Amino acid sequence: MKSITLFLLLISLNCLAQKPTIYGIGDSTMANKTKPEENPERGWGQMLPLFFNDNITIDNRAVNGRSTRSFITEKRWDDILKTLKKGDYVFIQFGHNDQKEKDSTRYTNPHTAYRHNLIRFVEETRAKGATPILFSSIVRRNFNENGVLISTHGDYTMEARLVAQEYNVPFIDMEYYTELLEQSYGPEKSKQLHLHYKAGEIPFYKEDKADDTHLCVKGATEVAKIAVQELKKTKLDIVKYIKL
Repeated sequence: MKSITLFLLLISLNCLAQKPTIYGIGDSTMANKTKPEENPERGWGQMLPLFFNDNITIDNRAVNGRSTRSFITEKRWDDILKTLKKGDYVFIQFGHNDQKEKDSTRYTNPHTAYRHNLIRFVEETRAKGATPILFSSIVRRNFNENGVLISTHGDYTMEARLVAQEYNVPFIDMEYYTELLEQSYGPEKSKQLHLHYKAGEIPFYKEDKADDTHLCVKGATEVAKIAVQELKKTKLDIVKYIKL
């Protein structure tokens, strides 16, 4: 009887060990936020568990303020590689902080360092038997006086597309789909997707808040839903874990 129990336990542990993991690497638009009971801000990666079943683990390692450069130099990527295994997935979305031209610890030239950092993520993920998926950056709420949404990403999202094409990496064009999302709400109502609050409107903000880059719960949920809907269109095994 003991041997049967031990055998079943070993099977159970083996199944648990083989449970795939989604690692999210990126910046604040994707990252988990602290004090969720008080803080209205969310990263879209934080909302992904709403759309996946319990047969896959979501480990969102995206961090506020990080670029491809700082994510690597701070050894955050090395930490992921230590546990990354065959059957896992890495969701890659950088660009917002790679643009920081006044910060040598974060800035990357889109056509050189940024591009090669993305390639590194892709190649080292594949070397572990895992699947990389590239996501272009989500748009900022940046409407001009004529109500036209203007891109702020320069060549970074283009380079993400090019790396995806050249290295045959699944690519989710979040820039395009979040453009559509923002435009569907329009210049004024799109504030509902971001962090726009009057002083004292909620306890977390003592002063006026007008943040057109980061997302509130509603916005992050909408963006995560877009990501998952686009993943469903791929032929990747990850589709079987999606609840949507």
